Amino acid sequence: MRVVGLILAGGQGRRMGGRDKAFLMLGGRPLVGHVLARFAPQVEGVAISANGDASRFAPFAVPVLPDACGQMGEGPLAGVLAGLDWARAQGADMLATIPVDLPFLPRDLVARLCAAAAVQVPPGAAVALCGGRRHPTSALWPVAMRDGLASLFAAGERRMQAALSTAAEIRFDVADGGADPFENLNTPEDLVRAEARLAGEGAGKGALS
Repeated sequence: MRVVGLILAGGQGRRMGGRDKAFLMLGGRPLVGHVLARFAPQVEGVAISANGDASRFAPFAVPVLPDACGQMGEGPLAGVLAGLDWARAQGADMLATIPVDLPFLPRDLVARLCAAAAVQVPPGAAVALCGGRRHPTSALWPVAMRDGLASLFAAGERRMQAALSTAAEIRFDVADGGADPFENLNTPEDLVRAEARLAGEGAGKGALS
């Protein structure tokens, strides 16, 4: 099963004052750099879903996929559709997705999602579950789902949860007092907490690289 990955970076970051989350600095490094370092080793190729000037991602040397014409600003499902088109062009069977504001994502995320997908016949979608909550942007999508998702989108559906309604769930546990690996950075306060967490894990040396 060939798996490629997509970092969802098309959000508008309203609660961050409209700042581009991909380039928020954490431990002296942009979030997208942290996420790539953890995610890229788990897949056979990575692209970034983002609109606007793609050249801002040039230092990371990965493809940048804008939403299709008429779908810009329509949420992460539009990014997933663009990613599935790209994955199919790469000859991949599956597309793994994660949000750009997930710097502490599990290093075994894709392997565990793939294990859940493989027991389905045919292999199906899988989504991360942690703390009793589904995380639909941290998911595995069969390329074969693309046309069905496009039909949902054309009918007006934009909810990731609805698109993954039949997906297998993979539970990630958080030890007592431990930090949630799926903790998003949505506000300036979240970023401050992430800085403290990073410092507690060794000032970033080996924690996120």
